Amino acid sequence: MCFFLLSSPVPQLSHRCALTLPCCAEAGGATCAKAPQVTGVTVQLEMHTLWQQFDQLGTEMIVTKAGRRMFPTFQVSISGMDPAAEYVLLMDFIPVDDKRYRYAFHSSSWLVAGRADVAAPGRMHFHPDSPARGSQWMKQMVSFDALKLTNNLLDDNGHMILNSMHRYQPRFHVVYVDPRRDSQLHAHRNFCTFSFLETRFIAVTAYQNHRITQLKIASNPFAKGFRTTDPDSKDNNHIQTLRTDCWIQGVSLLQNLLGRLRIFPAFC
Repeated sequence: MCFFLLSSPVPQLSHRCALTLPCCAEAGGATCAKAPQVTGVTVQLEMHTLWQQFDQLGTEMIVTKAGRRMFPTFQVSISGMDPAAEYVLLMDFIPVDDKRYRYAFHSSSWLVAGRADVAAPGRMHFHPDSPARGSQWMKQMVSFDALKLTNNLLDDNGHMILNSMHRYQPRFHVVYVDPRRDSQLHAHRNFCTFSFLETRFIAVTAYQNHRITQLKIASNPFAKGFRTTDPDSKDNNHIQTLRTDCWIQGVSLLQNLLGRLRIFPAFC
């Protein structure tokens, strides 16, 4: 039995497209230069500090049959695009390893529970504004707030299918829309992939770590009903803190009990 240690390298605030990549045999070389429309692209992860806070605890994301949105939401700012060129933005999720995990409540840590289940069908989530010119993508933050995660292998709504209790790395792709007729010959040069290590997470049907539940309540604007509404009252703050702590512990126990019965309430 192995313990899963939550440690990651120091994350970068922004990532830039690699200038070269491995090429197929038809390209006639070991590496190929990226297209000029993507070589200067730089991507910065929004809410970076919040992602780090979750990563230090071991980020968990809820998956349901109907699909659940991610929190924190994957949002980025982009620079270095060709303003006149068109781009498609999309995301996918890849397994971090070939293991399945379980949470040990007595030690508040994740343990390796065995080999991974059969990988779910791979899917891509296209940003709904794609394709769009570089000038449009760069003028404001890009948010994937419509993306949903599901554990339903038969999902026909286009949600991202993940296995519960497995660890995943979100990936962000920038694809240049090449107008040339033979664009398929240059497909390997027309895209860049970006991964932020602090966005890794374990897919769960119910939150396992009560500290993750607490941080989600504290930072998710849709969970404001569980927070203090009178910040000027010290007594109310103290009472609300006690109530929240009790609520978190109760929800954690309840969700794990219902999870074993395969009943999943829609807690945020």
